[in-house]
Amino acid sequence: MIGIFDSGSGGLTVFKEIIARLPKADFVYFGDLRNAPYGEKTPEELGALTVLGMERLLNEGATQIVSACNSVSSNIVMPMFDILDIKPIDIIEMVGPTVRAFREKRDKKVLIVGTTATLRSGIYQNGFLALGMDVIAVPIPYLAGAIEEGTTEAGMKGMISNVLEKHKGEFDVIVLACTHYPLIWDIFSDVVGGGIEIFNPAVVVAEEVSKRFEGNGESKVRFVISKDSQFFRQKVSEIFGSDGYIIDVLK
Repeated sequence: MIGIFDSGSGGLTVFKEIIARLPKADFVYFGDLRNAPYGEKTPEELGALTVLGMERLLNEGATQIVSACNSVSSNIVMPMFDILDIKPIDIIEMVGPTVRAFREKRDKKVLIVGTTATLRSGIYQNGFLALGMDVIAVPIPYLAGAIEEGTTEAGMKGMISNVLEKHKGEFDVIVLACTHYPLIWDIFSDVVGGGIEIFNPAVVVAEEVSKRFEGNGESKVRFVISKDSQFFRQKVSEIFGSDGYIIDVLK
């Protein structure tokens, strides 16, 4: 069984791409809505929440895990594998597949947007630097939380515009290094305008999952959330329809 871990609803954008490629696989998705958003938490807080979240998935029967949260992915450290008694090969995170996708695009001028926690780690910047690419990395504080809370479109557009305005003309590709951001794709598209490529890491991560993880099963899908959320339920319904899955809320 494949486990998918996110702080909330953002990981659904990754899950959507994965299930399209592995429709027969069995999945359990854990959304830690009680502690969301993760993007402004300290490395110590992220480390503790990551161990607890992955333990939850292992206890639910997952044998392979997708970290569908960039804040978690950018803060995974080797001791966690020993703590959880799992092998690195059994985890796919967001950063590696994203950076590798630019091996043949080294001439691009890249701007990365994400949470404070993700970009503070420097892992994206260092990954691109290894390809000889000097990228611009810009956090958009609290945007993931605003998406999760259903903030108005105008409010979210203002948050994005205030950050990107300073870098106008400096990039031709924008990498959405937070899995919540594709949920407001149209707003990003409106802000950056034509001629700018919007790169969604969920696609390349899903391709990696389809190559490495077990795709045979009974098409069982279960969502486990640490706090009930109408927004989460709405997004699940929009992406996966009204049936064919179970949503359990932890007590």
